[in-house]
Amino acid sequence: MTAMIQTVFLLLAVIAAVAILAQRLKTPRSIFLVIAGIGLALIPGLPRIELAPEAVLLVFLPPLIYSAGVAMSWREFRFNLRPIGLLAVGCVIFTTCVVAAAAHWLLGMDWAIGFLLGAIVAPPDVVAPLALARRLGLPRRLLVVLEGEGLANDATALILYRFAVVAIATGAFSFSNAVGTFAAIVVCEIAYGIAVGWLSLRLRSWARNPRIEITLSLMTPYLAYWIPEHFGGSGVLAAVAAGLYVSWKGPLLISSATRLQGIFFWDLIIYLIEGFVFLLTGLQARTLMERTQGFSLYDLLVATAIITAIVVIARFVWVFPATYVPRWISPKLAKRDPSPPWRQVFVLAFTGVRGVVSLAAALAIPLTMANGAPFPYRDTILFITFGVIVATLVGQGLMLPSVIRFLGVAEAGKSEHRRERKAELAARYDAVQAAFNHLEKIASKRKLSRKVLTLLKGRHHHRMQQLPNDLDGDLPIALVNAELQIELIAAEREFLYRLLQDGKLTDEARRRIERELDLEEEAIATRRERGASL
Repeated sequence: MTAMIQTVFLLLAVIAAVAILAQRLKTPRSIFLVIAGIGLALIPGLPRIELAPEAVLLVFLPPLIYSAGVAMSWREFRFNLRPIGLLAVGCVIFTTCVVAAAAHWLLGMDWAIGFLLGAIVAPPDVVAPLALARRLGLPRRLLVVLEGEGLANDATALILYRFAVVAIATGAFSFSNAVGTFAAIVVCEIAYGIAVGWLSLRLRSWARNPRIEITLSLMTPYLAYWIPEHFGGSGVLAAVAAGLYVSWKGPLLISSATRLQGIFFWDLIIYLIEGFVFLLTGLQARTLMERTQGFSLYDLLVATAIITAIVVIARFVWVFPATYVPRWISPKLAKRDPSPPWRQVFVLAFTGVRGVVSLAAALAIPLTMANGAPFPYRDTILFITFGVIVATLVGQGLMLPSVIRFLGVAEAGKSEHRRERKAELAARYDAVQAAFNHLEKIASKRKLSRKVLTLLKGRHHHRMQQLPNDLDGDLPIALVNAELQIELIAAEREFLYRLLQDGKLTDEARRRIERELDLEEEAIATRRERGASL
């Protein structure tokens, strides 16, 4: 037990150190965490740490998927459902088939083994690419499609994976039954996920207590994921549906106190889960090397290189026709949704980075088949999967910023962000004006005193003055104003601390005042960060 606690603290220290390095180098920490994990795995004397597949699929994956669903805009997800579906379902199935063919004809594997390998390496992981894409300012729609694909592609891959494992273990497979089962799983999981989201929001609205609500929010992804997974589904679609439902219906049902505390809680949880997942992925290097000692290293490297090239090329082969062919076939679609520039499509195709779900699926392959014989090619599949993850995550991940800059895709995103910022400012002005109008209506109806009316109007006047009138002209003034406000808050904190030291203020009173200052400073910092990014 003591050794396990020490190991956890060591991993936390590595996650923090790598995060600092990645922040200074402006590179996604996931890439450095995998590299650091490989480095730690190769140090003699350190204990071997094996990644339990059930820990990833049953413990780590549900909150990751659910939180991404909550963060996703339901309106944008629905508008981009066609490209998301083409990637999350079509591209995964296409890649699975292409990898199966390559594994059969080039590596000599049976078709069923090839399909199993294809299902494992088919779904891209979007954590690292999205971190880069957001920092580089890619167009909003590209981000939505990538994030939407990442929400649903694991479900497709895990369902195909289960079909392949059953077919290999039992030697029986029916295409018609598989198609029907796939459709039934999709429909049932979406319906169940919506029901879980509805139940979660109802319970949270009855609780009206931030601690209870956050506890319920933490239970929601596991309730959505575990039940379908137990009955043979993937659980992914249910968790996604629950998250999207909460994203759609939650804003008016979740209190401000819960939202403020919940954002911090979930940010920390997801931060730690992602850190552990990528670090543990790299730490599997030692285990994989020990398991493949009886194999030819050259053959394993050649097989890994072939499959890596296949998954990268297959995504390009799928993405370009899937983007342009539907618009050539349907003029209505082309008119309603014009074709994006080829540079954006290229970036979309280039972000096929594989992640920990693929490794967890490979580790979850049974050791034996139904007749007791060893599962064929199990260790080979593990090595190839690990190699594909490292090659795509490190290789494509590090190349992605250069590709984006070379193609000039970020420029289109910057102009789009400026338009969004102007629309946001207009919405802020209109919202404050709507509050003014409402205040005028209730002033006479409720017979508000002049003093109360003056205070309320002063608050809204102050909020109006915080907004720049023009992005080009008033933005520098707004940034300077934010800097001065933060400096004044710091001076106020120092004064309160002196009062506390002199015994003129209790700790309880100081915490109440400090909380108000924290909220105000965070709001100012957020406005300053958004302004500086333009």
